[in-house]
Amino acid sequence: MTDTTMGGGSGLDTIIGADETLDPEAAAQFFQRGLDALKAGDRLEGIDLLERAASAGRRPEHLFRLASELDLAGEEDRAIAIYEELAELDRPHIAVLVNLAVLYEDRGDITRAERCLRQVLETSPNHERARLFWKDVVASKDMYYDEEHLRDLAKQNALLDTPVTDFELSVRARNCLKKMQIRTLGDLLRISEAELMSYKNFGETSLVEIKHMLAQKGLRLGQGLEGQMHRARRKIYQELQGKAPDHVLNKPISALDLSVRARKALQLLNIQTVGDLACRTEAELMGVKNFGATSLDEIKEKLGTLNLELRTLD
Repeated sequence: MTDTTMGGGSGLDTIIGADETLDPEAAAQFFQRGLDALKAGDRLEGIDLLERAASAGRRPEHLFRLASELDLAGEEDRAIAIYEELAELDRPHIAVLVNLAVLYEDRGDITRAERCLRQVLETSPNHERARLFWKDVVASKDMYYDEEHLRDLAKQNALLDTPVTDFELSVRARNCLKKMQIRTLGDLLRISEAELMSYKNFGETSLVEIKHMLAQKGLRLGQGLEGQMHRARRKIYQELQGKAPDHVLNKPISALDLSVRARKALQLLNIQTVGDLACRTEAELMGVKNFGATSLDEIKEKLGTLNLELRTLD
């Protein structure tokens, strides 16, 4: 959920590290060409031109856009380095601090993420995006010790790569997992109970069996989803930039005027905003008791009026 543009003010009109070798005019030209390349769908060329713009002018807005595109391209180390440089300004822009907090949180650096968000909320206590991610950071701190065992297991790739067929499961349960292309223990930890139950022929008996097997190892379904969900949420906000502004994504669910049944289902999943809803999959919703196709169609229609849709699994 990172911004790709930032408004004026808060130290953005200064030039970082200005010296006689800088060429503001060339920087502006490279930047515009970079934006044109990105608009045409050529991200590699766009990033290359944005890098030239940043080198030629060192303007914060150019550096910010470069960091955003590097993040989208999966080059998080370089993105973080640029955001950290921008955060060193006397009055760093709010979007810089929030984006940096998101990246820190994805890496499990909760302390730094909290520091960035606290800096935003001290000056803008009602900033919606910062408040949204503050909740995520607090939740991450609360479950830090619960996840310590999982992080230890994650380092043991051999365990996570163990085929599910190696565990004591019934033929029915094994066949169901095979059809779902769940082949390893790691795959199983990255799927939720609701998603399992949404698959055809997967019943309560198989669910209980699998949960018992995981519990014996100190694991649970969906345990590996937290970081994935944060990344998915960030990408959704980035990809819909312009189509779904923050004031739309932060609308409360009540603003959608849903039926009672649909609202109750979303309450069970602790979905509070339109943005939260857009981060969920059809399978997660359908896994809620008494939630049917009619409610699903209703929600999809409401999201469609806002140019949004439910998340799809990669």
